[in-house]
Formats: sequence, C-alpha cells, structure tokens
Amino acid sequence: MGSYIPIDVSERELMLAAIGLKTVDELFSQIPDEIKIKQINLPRGMSELEVKRAIGQIADKNIRFKTIFRGAGAYHHYIPAIVKSITGKEEFLTAYTPYQAEISQGVLQSIFEYQTMICQLTGMDVSNASVYDGATAAAEAMAMCVDRKRTKVLVSNTIHPMTLQTMKTYCQGAGTQLVVVPMNGGVTCTKALKGLLDDSAAGVYVQQPNSYGLLEEAELLGRMAHEAGAKYVMGVNPISLGILKTPAEQGADIAVGDGQPLGMPLAFGGPYLGFMACTTAMMRKLPGRIVGETVDSDGQRAFVLTLQAREQHIRREKASSNICSNQALCAMTAAVYMAAIGPDGLRHVATQCLSKAHYAARQISEIPGYNLRNKGEFFHEFMTECPGNAAKIMKKLEKESILGGYPMENGILWCVTEMNTKEEIDKLVEILKRA
Repeated sequence: MGSYIPIDVSERELMLAAIGLKTVDELFSQIPDEIKIKQINLPRGMSELEVKRAIGQIADKNIRFKTIFRGAGAYHHYIPAIVKSITGKEEFLTAYTPYQAEISQGVLQSIFEYQTMICQLTGMDVSNASVYDGATAAAEAMAMCVDRKRTKVLVSNTIHPMTLQTMKTYCQGAGTQLVVVPMNGGVTCTKALKGLLDDSAAGVYVQQPNSYGLLEEAELLGRMAHEAGAKYVMGVNPISLGILKTPAEQGADIAVGDGQPLGMPLAFGGPYLGFMACTTAMMRKLPGRIVGETVDSDGQRAFVLTLQAREQHIRREKASSNICSNQALCAMTAAVYMAAIGPDGLRHVATQCLSKAHYAARQISEIPGYNLRNKGEFFHEFMTECPGNAAKIMKKLEKESILGGYPMENGILWCVTEMNTKEEIDKLVEILKRA
C-alpha cells in the first residue's frame, strides 16, 4: 500500500475547517479519553526491531481472546488464506464504486459474480450489488413492500434489536407505520401476527434464525403474509443456508442479511456487507446498483449497470431509496470466500456449527442454573439461564482468555461455530461449573 499520497498539515487544517472543526481531537471527541493514547513516548534513536518490541509490549495491554463463544450479529468463522490474498491486492483494495461504471469491467465482473452467488445461496432470482450492512438491507427491503394502499409493515420482536432500530428510523422518515409483532416462547407469535394482518399490511419481516438463536416457523409465517396480500421478507444468516432451506423455498419475496460471516473478520464491528435478493416480480423495486451481463460491439462478454431508472439520481420524485453506492470490496470478499469453500465447504461449515452448538448446549444446560431458556430448534446460537451475575461470569472467562456469550434478559446467548473445538467447549463448561 505504498502508493497513497499523504496530506500535509495545511491540507488537514482545510479539511477540518470545512466541517467546522479546528483539531483532529475534536473529530474524535466521541471516543472516551481513557482509551485514547495521547503519546507513546518512545526514546529517540531506537532501531526498527526495538520499536516493534516496544509497540508489542503496549499492545499486550489489550485483552486478546483466544476463544470466542459470542455471536449476536457478528460471528467468528475461519477465513481461508486465499480470501485475503486476493482481496488484499492493491488494485482491488483501493477501488471504490465505479461511477464511470463500464470502464471498470473488472470491478463490474466481481460484483456480477457476487450477485450470482447470492442468488444461488438464497434461491432468489435477482441480487443487487450490496448495501452497507444487514440492518440497512432489512430496512430497505421493507421500503420495497410499501405502496399507496399498503403503508404498514409488521416486524417480529425476535429480530436483532439494532436491525429493529434501523427499521424504525427508515419508517419514521418515510411516514410508514411499523408494528412490532409479539413473541411467544422466543419465536414469533403466529396468533398475534394473524390479528395484525389486514388490508393495510404491506410486508412481514422475520429473522431466521432469530436473535435468540431459534428457528422460526418460516414457511407458516410466509403463507400467513401472502394470504393477507402482504410481501414476505426474511433476514437470514448466510452460513445457515448451507443446511437450511433457502428463503425462496420458504416462500420469501425478499431475502436479506449481513454478509459478515462470508469471509469478513469481526474487525471491531466493520466494515460489513448487506446483501439483498428478491424474486423477479420485485426486481424493479430493488434499491442500489445491479450489474447485468451483455455483449460488446465485438460480441464479447461484457458487464453493465442496469435498471438505473429506479435510482434517486435519475427519478428522485419516484425513488423509494436514496442508496446509490455499494460495498464493493466486501462484496468481492464474500464472493471469493464462497468460491473458495464451494457448496460442499459451506455445508461442512454449517454442519460443524450445528453439531458443536448442540453439544455445547447439552453440556452447559446440565450445569445447575444454566437451563436452556427456550426449547425450540436452533442453529449455532442458544440461550441459557444464568444462576448469578452474568458480568462477573464473563470476567472469570476473560481471565482464561475466553470471550463468553452475550448477556441479555437474565440469561446468556451463546454462539458456537466451526472455530470452537470440543476441548474449548469442555474447558468452558468446567469454568462455568467452578464459577
């Protein structure tokens, strides 16, 4: 990455002034002072090796977990070396969304391949070039469902709370009524949904698996939505689709989700990737960019941006979305990951997640006070009760370099992936017994 051109002090001051600030510290004022490094104070004249050792000693003050049993929206999966090897090339790493699109045939092809794989993964007909993250994809999907007559969207209370917050923000700005469907036993309450479905219902959103790790009665919920004339949107974990039915097989009109499990590290929370795919009937409402395949004047395979007419920069007054960009590098990362592991590899990863999670659930739930909160089927996350202070239990696990489950609602949400070994699960269980 040696070809970036750095800015000088005067240019930095101009950039700060343009946004009404005077110092870089003001730019990062939201970060608590206690976690900022004011000055490293390295002695002058140190060699490169000495500097590396000194910085390493400072970095060792951070807690680095060797074992992770936490998910809740971002998941620890193995990333094949070839993923970073390819996407880390400078010609890909520095590329942004192509605004003179057809000139960037390589970028367009990478997006086209990504779209194709997302369609194969979800069973849908059309995919866009990606959006910012899974929560954005979910909110954009519900906007696709709304029309003049149907202005109410029904969202299950079992979805990720941050996704729900994003949806509420979108709906508030668009004047769309959002109604939260109550849950029963950790899954969407079908009786409550039936009572809320009427002529004003535009769409129903369900997460599969949901934020408690449980599998919803997705096909039943889809039939209920369609019988009432509403669209059915499913938020899915892409890894789970290695063994679960596709959204298309479960009746979804739109499938969305966060592509982070597809080759992207946890990385302090991003950047991630929102994927969106839909049926042909919903295609013209799909926001953002869509890359299509055609032939050039010589009859050679070529790629173009297509369906531009529905974007806000061309028909602003009729636009249903203001997204006109995409996560090109993250989309390419997901495509390289899926190509590297293939269908059999994805099935193997999903099977390991499922089997190890169920082993962990059996072992943990046998410890007094750690009973499973819900008895439904689950993929790789499950929730147990907590006999004491969850924060104190997490501290005990931290001392063993283990990031424990996510404390929530008087319980703990555990996550197990292919990265967790039987020995690590057994060690977790022993620590919980002592705690």
